[in-house]
Amino acid sequence: MGKKVKKEVEPPPKDVFDPLLIESKTAATVVLMLSSPEEEVLAKACDALYKFASKDDENKVTLLGLGAVEHLYKLISHEDPIVRRNAIMVFGIMASNYDVKKLLRELDVTNSLISRLEPEEDVVIHEFATLCLAHMAVEYTTKVHIFEQGGLEPLIRLLGSPDPDVKKNSVECIYLLVQDFQSCAAVRALNVIPPLLELLKSEYPVIQLLALKTLEVISKDRETRIILGENKGLDCLLKILETNEFSDLHVEALAVLGNCLEDVHTLQLIQQTGGLKKLLSFVGVSTVPDIQKNAAKAITKAAYDSENRKILNEEEVEKCLINLLEIDNDGVKVAASQAISAMCENLASKRAFGLQGIPQLVQLLSSDNEEVKEAAVTALANLTAASPSNASAVAEAEGIEPLVNTLNSQRDGAITNAATVLTNLAMQEPFRVNIQSSGIMNALAEPLCSTNSQVQSKAAFAVAAFGCDADARTELRNAGGLGPLVELLHSKNEEVRRNACWAVMVCASDELTAVELCRLGALDILEEINLSTGRKNNFSEAALEKLLDNNLSQKYSQMGYLSSSNIIADGFYDCGQIQPGVKFLSLEELSMQELTDRRAIIFINAKPQEDLAIEEKAQDSSYEQTILSPSISRKSSREKARYGFKIYMVSPMEEKQELYGQWCSLSKSSTREKGLRKGKGKKEEEKSKEVIQITSKVQDEINLESPHWLPPPDSILLGYINDASKTILPLTTTREQVVALAQFVADKMGGPIERDKLHDFSWELHISEIEFELKCNVVPIGKVKKGTFYHRALLFKVIADRIGIGCSLVRGKYNRAWNEVKLVDDSPQGIAGLLLPPQEYIVDLMFEPGFLIKQGSAEADQYKRI
Repeated sequence: MGKKVKKEVEPPPKDVFDPLLIESKTAATVVLMLSSPEEEVLAKACDALYKFASKDDENKVTLLGLGAVEHLYKLISHEDPIVRRNAIMVFGIMASNYDVKKLLRELDVTNSLISRLEPEEDVVIHEFATLCLAHMAVEYTTKVHIFEQGGLEPLIRLLGSPDPDVKKNSVECIYLLVQDFQSCAAVRALNVIPPLLELLKSEYPVIQLLALKTLEVISKDRETRIILGENKGLDCLLKILETNEFSDLHVEALAVLGNCLEDVHTLQLIQQTGGLKKLLSFVGVSTVPDIQKNAAKAITKAAYDSENRKILNEEEVEKCLINLLEIDNDGVKVAASQAISAMCENLASKRAFGLQGIPQLVQLLSSDNEEVKEAAVTALANLTAASPSNASAVAEAEGIEPLVNTLNSQRDGAITNAATVLTNLAMQEPFRVNIQSSGIMNALAEPLCSTNSQVQSKAAFAVAAFGCDADARTELRNAGGLGPLVELLHSKNEEVRRNACWAVMVCASDELTAVELCRLGALDILEEINLSTGRKNNFSEAALEKLLDNNLSQKYSQMGYLSSSNIIADGFYDCGQIQPGVKFLSLEELSMQELTDRRAIIFINAKPQEDLAIEEKAQDSSYEQTILSPSISRKSSREKARYGFKIYMVSPMEEKQELYGQWCSLSKSSTREKGLRKGKGKKEEEKSKEVIQITSKVQDEINLESPHWLPPPDSILLGYINDASKTILPLTTTREQVVALAQFVADKMGGPIERDKLHDFSWELHISEIEFELKCNVVPIGKVKKGTFYHRALLFKVIADRIGIGCSLVRGKYNRAWNEVKLVDDSPQGIAGLLLPPQEYIVDLMFEPGFLIKQGSAEADQYKRI
């Protein structure tokens, strides 16, 4: 038998893995080892990669590029616990990288990670699985996946883990998950409150902090707050506040308490146990701005409920908030101001703040911080609402000027509330006057241009409040505020549109503003609004009526009707019925048009020439009475009288040129006199110098000033009015006055006309002759000696208005117009001693002047349509 030869066994290859842990170039080799079938190799490779990835974020990116994540994903479910543990450790450490998290979401690893949270798993697996989930739960879709895959329950269970890292990661993950409303509602059913309260006793501040943050989120739910109270959570929170060594947790504890204070039951419970007093005292002595700010926010939340406001008022919360206004921190000032705004709903609190807090709030209006300014002015808006005493306190604290300045703020909320406060102050006459003198209308011009509907609404409302003063209307007009106001009438916002209509109605109280509003298109817009059942409002109809009542020329042209309360004043003109969409021109614009064959514009101006001269001088501020000698002044008046209508179509500049010529003549004669009377010496020389100075001044004015159109006088109309006052006014009854005035008007306008000869009454030719004579389409009514229906009706209305006879003016078709009067029957029939209601009559001015035609009769219908 042969000798048995023993085979030499080769030693196993030397392990070359350790050096690879140092050099980053070897990481690729380690990643390849993750495909090894040997458990020991896998475990060591994962351990090496964990150490490598822990060094910095760049290493994590390197491993990601080498495909390590895909391999590790397979290993976190490996049957070997060590391989599984080491793989999850790498996952947990790498998940902090954004790109890694993105790939983990694509691989949908959450289900595998949740399955690793079972109680039988190693505590290290729990630690890194929860760490990985916490990193991933930052993203919304992952939150949803964790919730849908049942991750909340094992995470809540792990809050009781003996390992602090597991607790920290679990509570952090829960905190992130409850940001989503589904998880927030679910944790209540999973009884999360007790373990969270237990975490408040942890020796690790980070765990306590995360527990408080989680409680702050979930305690926004009322049912959760009840459970918190049942588990004595309020006591735990108050203990934290009372413990100085927990000062780093006070801010978050206050945030949770702030949510709890929203419930009346909870607030009552805290009050009964003395906790509320402790809380306010704690805030009062604290010097930490975040604590003071959160306390004010907690009070704000609580104050949204009326019962809570009563409780807070009983505990004198007002003193606490007023003190917070003095803190040198903008965030605290904002929070305190917001709390004051909320507490103002309680009348007792409103009075308390009015006595002490208003001066501090007024001071904050001058802050450089726009947020502080907005919060302060919002509080003032709530304080002054329906409170004249608080409004007075704002004025006494010299708040008017800073409030007006706040209208130029950069924040819409500040502008809105500043306008509100000023409007509240305007309810008292002295304050309104002071505000107007501070330039309120100038300041409102810009907010009217805002694109914010709240700013637009409050600005328009403020215009309505201050527009009752003539000077304020003038200021708004000069500031260019009427244009933006008219634009707000187009608003689709109902409140903005209503307030804009209100403001237009108020501003239309004087003729100049009404005319300007009409020129800007307010009339057309209001008519359009009133045609819409959905857009019209109480003020739109009133605004239209007010606008036309102060612009009677346009009202008559557009509506064809003037009521007895519409008194025709000097400056009125009838340019006929205007067509829709056609611009209504001013009298000056019409007077500048070329002479045409169109309908003449009938103009009313019964001002005495003396009044016109005064008015002319008022418009020309440099026209000094002392410049003129009495003789020149009288001569100028006579010259004006001689030129009649023509002289009033020239400018003051041209008139000064005429006066300049007169002064030049005076100067020459003075010089001649000086030469003849050398013996007079210095007196004549001084007189000559004075004349030269005067002429030089006038010449300068001629060179500088632009022409200004003045309306023509109508001395004939003035005579008519004077005659009617003497002859008609003394008559005893209104009926007699109406009849006499009708006969007077007919007599001045061509007398009675036979019905069948109406077509022979050549009034058109007569009017054309006047136009040609004046070289103008504008005709003073006194010039009309042959007038038809509409001339006579207008003249009747003008004189009737001047002598106190109530009548309306109605435009008909085909040059028809008539007057309607209401008269009481002097001999009433019926029950003795009772007067019948007044009857309405049409006054005949054409055929039988003075004949009264009963309204509604066939005769009246015939008169209107002949």
